[in-house]
Amino acid sequence: MADSTPLIEEAGFAGTDLERLREAPRKTHAPRILLLHGSLRTRSFSRLVNLEAARILTRLGAETRIYDPSAMPLPDDAEATHPKVAELREMVTWCEGMVWCSPERHGSMTGIMKAQIDWVPLALGAVRPTQGKTLAVMQVSGGSQSFNAVNQLRVLGRWMRMITIPNQSSVAKVFLEFDDNDRMKASSYYDRIVDVMEELIKFTWLTRDCADYLVDRYSERKETAEQLSQRVNQRVI
Repeated sequence: MADSTPLIEEAGFAGTDLERLREAPRKTHAPRILLLHGSLRTRSFSRLVNLEAARILTRLGAETRIYDPSAMPLPDDAEATHPKVAELREMVTWCEGMVWCSPERHGSMTGIMKAQIDWVPLALGAVRPTQGKTLAVMQVSGGSQSFNAVNQLRVLGRWMRMITIPNQSSVAKVFLEFDDNDRMKASSYYDRIVDVMEELIKFTWLTRDCADYLVDRYSERKETAEQLSQRVNQRVI
């Protein structure tokens, strides 16, 4: 019986080409991690958890930035040149990995969390600001432990073509987990955050030098080759 599988177009096939992976220069600077939180409250626990995460990441050798979503406009309610949008996009382009931490509100991530992600496009000209970068997801809850927000964040991470690490954190009754100085108390919840940040750093070290290779797609290379061929033919005609 004849093989009915379509032949792979040579113009777009590079699945066995490992030369650029072998020859890729190794980055030596500290991993660059951006942290986003999903609350504007004065005592925002998602922000406080991110501050703890940033301290841990710094101890693990990372360089961190935390975006403040205060005064950020709603998606489509301002131009992308708005200062808060431009700041967010610059940070996303700068980073090599991200931490998303959202409160759970009505069984979901907050609108503030989603709005930040919605302002980040899949492409900025020739740059794809999220593709191939690592991602850790966390959530905080005022009541019992839940995983609704982190599950939704994972879907978004996959949609943004990010390498979302397996581990995650969900802190229940988060108002009990911080002292009067807004530092997190020693607990299994804190230990889990350490685990998640450690795993994020490991994945970032392992993948950042080959991120472009890992997310390189045959279908996109084929489409690019076809577009180039059409432009060449148009010039000839």
